[in-house]
Amino acid sequence: MTTTLPSMSSHPRTAVSGPPARRTNRLRARRRESLAALGMVGPAVFLLLLFFVIPVVLAFALAFTNARLVSPVPAQFTGLQNFRTLLADPLFYKSLRNTFYFAVVVVPLQGGLALVLALLVNAKVKGVNFFCTVYFIPVVTSMVVVSILWTFLYQRTGLVNHLISHLTLGLVHGPDWLNNPSTAMPAIILMSVWQGVGFHMIIWLAGLQTIPQDLYEAADIDGATRWVRFRYVTWPGLRSTRTFVLITITIAAFSLFAQINVMTQGGPLDSTTTVVYQAVQTGYAQQQTGYASAISLVFFVLVLAVSLVQRFLTREKD
Repeated sequence: MTTTLPSMSSHPRTAVSGPPARRTNRLRARRRESLAALGMVGPAVFLLLLFFVIPVVLAFALAFTNARLVSPVPAQFTGLQNFRTLLADPLFYKSLRNTFYFAVVVVPLQGGLALVLALLVNAKVKGVNFFCTVYFIPVVTSMVVVSILWTFLYQRTGLVNHLISHLTLGLVHGPDWLNNPSTAMPAIILMSVWQGVGFHMIIWLAGLQTIPQDLYEAADIDGATRWVRFRYVTWPGLRSTRTFVLITITIAAFSLFAQINVMTQGGPLDSTTTVVYQAVQTGYAQQQTGYASAISLVFFVLVLAVSLVQRFLTREKD
């Protein structure tokens, strides 16, 4: 009698081939996800390389050459000559002083005014959205347009001097704001604070809304005054927000250019020349690309150092 045994050859093959097939499918799925992620991040990385990394590398390289913007003579390596020239340039020290003067005034003034506006807007009153819109309109307006507008306001016969004369009953007549070395930079500071305060007001407002209301309720139960609530509840709760606001205002203040280029062109008597404006004028108007790159490199190191010091001073301490 013949007994036919069932064939078991197909079962081991199925058992063995199952897990590798699933692993292969998972690898293919991961590969597709990786390709999709690269496709999404690719344009951003390309633009970052094109407009940030490559210019920074070129600026670092050109700072050690005598390259010119348009010249038939190829650039030659000059070592530290541009930096030695920079250290002996009185205009660089004047522009550096003007830049620090602008930053020292604008950072606390704009940051403090933005915080006051945020506290007012954060109050539960009617018309808050209207005031937010009014304060934020200058931010979305082009800086060039704002600078042109304020240039007309600052003229000797402009609206600012008319208001001064009207409020003082004709006893005080305003100066020619942008053509006076003692008033040109304060005038630009006032305009810059007005234009940028709305943006940082929104940042402060976002930070205020992250503070738990339970803390304020506990302070009210304890009979805390508004100043005590601000000092011991609001201000500590804005630790991360004020670090961000401080650093962003500082970087924006050090990169002052558009207002100067439109309103004063660095004058009068270089009283409003900043480091960025000097670098642009040197690189394009004077076509000294290598020297302008040296200015930019030194300026980058200074801004980086100031930002790191600010970050260290405002860090969270255990």
